[in-house]
Amino acid sequence: MTEFYNKSIPRLKLGVIGSKFKGNAAMDGKTVIITGGNTGIGKATAMELARRGARVILACRNQEKAELAIGDIQRETGSTNVVFMQLDLGSLQRVRSFAETFLKTESRLDLLINNAGLVGDGRTIDGFGIGFGVNHLGHFLLTCLLLDRLKEGTGGRVVTLGSMAYRWGNIDFDFLITNKHLGTGRYSWQFFHAYCNSKLCNVLFNHELAKRLKGTKVTCYSVHPGVVKTELSRNCSLWQRFFIEPIAKLLFLDPETGAQTTLHCALQEGIEHLSGGYFFCCAPEEVVAKGKDDAVAKKLWEVSERLSGLC
Repeated sequence: MTEFYNKSIPRLKLGVIGSKFKGNAAMDGKTVIITGGNTGIGKATAMELARRGARVILACRNQEKAELAIGDIQRETGSTNVVFMQLDLGSLQRVRSFAETFLKTESRLDLLINNAGLVGDGRTIDGFGIGFGVNHLGHFLLTCLLLDRLKEGTGGRVVTLGSMAYRWGNIDFDFLITNKHLGTGRYSWQFFHAYCNSKLCNVLFNHELAKRLKGTKVTCYSVHPGVVKTELSRNCSLWQRFFIEPIAKLLFLDPETGAQTTLHCALQEGIEHLSGGYFFCCAPEEVVAKGKDDAVAKKLWEVSERLSGLC
């Protein structure tokens, strides 16, 4: 995911560049799902997990891009255990179809990486604002549908790509229920604010998920990958991309560097007691109050259950 430069947090310039996951955990025999695994951070993450022996499922909307990514991963790692399964997070029915197919065809799940994300205007098939619908609600439903399979293992993990942008987000539940989005509009500041709101949802989802996983062997983590150059702006207009992309080339990190904190949360041993935590630069970081509000996190979960048809 592309993250936005914040001059008030200098660590973004230097800290992430020096952060590299150095663990040697093997993934032989383990199965991983990575949403949006055909480009950017997702592809870089898939590359490393395949190199470590995992069965990697690229859960993506675009089959052609996924097959190209699989070819690259195979050539780079020598792995023949990377497969494509179609997933459109902008359709709740297609999320359900993906989960149904996966549960029928795959016997185990060890790691779910909720990586896909976007910034832009528009609506999902179900009428939700695209940022809320894809970045949060689609991943919420996917995770809930796959939790039982994760629990069958010996230590499953859920890693959700958040963002420091959650700090600028807010959730107006009345507005969400009435309008099915947390912000939309054709101006850059409007859909950037919607993006911030969706990232707050990601962090709160992770916070509440950890509470609901207590007593199981499954743990969960949210990640700020740093300022990373990817295809997050693909849904922006031409003039908006004309503004964003030159800045990205100058300031943003490459996806391989951006994937390091995801890999840390996916593979690092001994962090289970930090389930529900927020990680940056391969280390836990304190979440501001709005990102760990128990009441808001619980309400978001309950509203998300209703909006996704789980209850």
